Order: sequence, then structure tokens, then C-alpha cells
Amino acid sequence: MSQEILNQGAEAIIEKRGNEIIKKRIEKSYRIKEIDDRIRKLRTRSEAKILEKASKIIPVPRVIKIDENTKEIFMENIDGIRLSDSLDSFPLQKQKEICEEIGYNISKLHNENIIHGDLTPSNMIYNDNMKNLDGKRDDIKVFFIDFGLGFISAKIEDRAVDLHLLREALEANFSKNMEVLFDSVKKGYSKDYKDAKLVLERFKAVERRGRYKQGS
Repeated sequence: MSQEILNQGAEAIIEKRGNEIIKKRIEKSYRIKEIDDRIRKLRTRSEAKILEKASKIIPVPRVIKIDENTKEIFMENIDGIRLSDSLDSFPLQKQKEICEEIGYNISKLHNENIIHGDLTPSNMIYNDNMKNLDGKRDDIKVFFIDFGLGFISAKIEDRAVDLHLLREALEANFSKNMEVLFDSVKKGYSKDYKDAKLVLERFKAVERRGRYKQGS
């Protein structure tokens, strides 16, 4: 079976084997082995649980199995293009529609107390060719991936920080249309989420703190 390393970061190696994606947490030599094993096992288990919970709410890769001994999560491969590489290749109206869907997906996660922790276009895959079992076109377009920094929290602050991270990522990668695109994110986020107003008010406070730190 063909094997390809897609990404190797400080925390994990991402491989593609056939039509599966395998995420394996890397050993940390600076930690005592028993402690390192326990930490990587717990983080593997936690990420898989969050993925499984999120899969009932929004489009994410389906967990096929986890191996706590090797600290691996086996997931389905999602065909499509990363939005970090492709968002600005679309007409602006299309970009706004995609960002509105992103905001709507985030609100559904937050409504279930799921904090992604790393909301960037690099962790979103766009696919507009998904079909239902009856062969008809589905509305699913944006998949969220990599919940390695994800956690469960009911705090408004954590939800606001999630949005703040996305805004920073849009500013870094798509500064030309960032304000328009993030307005679309907020529109989608506010569509059907009872706590949206509270979160967006706290988001403004998080933004002000960020600007203050940059200016100090």
C-alpha cells in the first residue's frame, strides 16, 4: 500500500496510506518515557472523542479507529483543496459564501461546547462535489480537520478566542479582503446560534487586548 507523509510538525506526523489518513503523535525525548506515553495516549484519545462528537454536527473526517498503543488515529481521507491554498482563487462572492459556511459550522461546534483551538484556513478543506447516497448534490462544502488542540469548554471567552484566531489567520493570508470575509464568518456564526451576540461582544474585548499587547 502506498504511503506518503503529508505533514510533520512538532506534535505529530500525518501520513496518507491508501484512502486513509493516519495521525501519529511524536515521542518527546525531554519527557520521562512513562509520562510521555501517558500524555500522548490521553491526547490521542481526547482528539478522537472530539472528532467523533464533531462528526455528528459538522463535516469532519470520519474516525476509522484509534490505536492508543502507537498513539495513532486512523481517519478517512477527504478529497478537496485546503482553503489556505485556494480561497482567494474564487470570485469574492464565492469567498463570502464559503466564509459564511465556516462561521455557521463554528457556531454549531460552539453550541456543543467544542473549541477547535486552531481555526485557520489550513485546517479547512473545501469540496463542492460531495453527493448524498441517492446521488444528489449535497450542501456540504467545508470540512474542518486537525482537532489536536481542541477541547471541551462552555466558556464564552474560549469561543471568542477561537474566532480571534480565525480572524488573525485570515488577516495573515488574505489581508486584501479580510474584513469582508470575516464579516461573512460573523454572519454565518450569528445565523442560528443563541449565544452568538455574547460571543461576538467578548470577541471585541479579545481583539482590544490583542491590539494593546501589540502596541505595548
